[in-house]
Amino acid sequence: MNNSFVNTARLLGAGLRALLVLTLVTGVLYPLVVTGIAQGLFGDKANGSEIKADGKVVGSSLIGQSYDLPLKKGRQTPEPDLKWFQGRPANGLGGNSLNTRYKLILSGATNLAADSGAVNGSCPAKPDDGTLCAQVLAAKAAVVKDNSVPGYPVTPSQVPADAVTSSGSGLDPAVSPAYAELQVHRVAAKNGLSVTQVEKLVKDHTQARSLGFIGEPRVSVLQLNIALRELTAKRGRS
Repeated sequence: MNNSFVNTARLLGAGLRALLVLTLVTGVLYPLVVTGIAQGLFGDKANGSEIKADGKVVGSSLIGQSYDLPLKKGRQTPEPDLKWFQGRPANGLGGNSLNTRYKLILSGATNLAADSGAVNGSCPAKPDDGTLCAQVLAAKAAVVKDNSVPGYPVTPSQVPADAVTSSGSGLDPAVSPAYAELQVHRVAAKNGLSVTQVEKLVKDHTQARSLGFIGEPRVSVLQLNIALRELTAKRGRS
């Protein structure tokens, strides 16, 4: 009996020591080493790829934001604030009591097929029937209307695909240079700036393909709007 008790105690002691050592190594030392390496070598990415303006974090370079007017009484969705550059639609985001567009609890695509609502390759869908065709047609009409200003009428053929379709996550932070350029005249008119000034902003914030061949050229909407705000503030001070 004594031998059995001693052996059991020895095994329990060895198990507890192993638990303590593994807890220290995997639960304390390893996380500290990984966190230290991440902060030392990839600090920006490890902290969420934050974007700052006026010394404050205003967003992430990985997540899009909405630029809307305050929600009016009786409306379920806010209207876009047209003095700012607008991002891609976010039709795929679900809704619940905790989140709306771009306020993160969940993300996702529309799950609508590419031919949703199409008939013989065309889109005869009604604007409110919930199909992908209907969403695209409604979005295209809104882009044409919102971005047509005196002296610069926008036609449906000018509207790029990313202006009327959401990304797979619904959180794409960037738009194509074509969509950013389409918004230039409207943004210039709404902010009392010259078209040349706003075109330069878009050009300065257009990013090339990663490593020269991965992805497509893109423009970060948040960074572009930060630069736009700085430009309008500078104009106000002059």
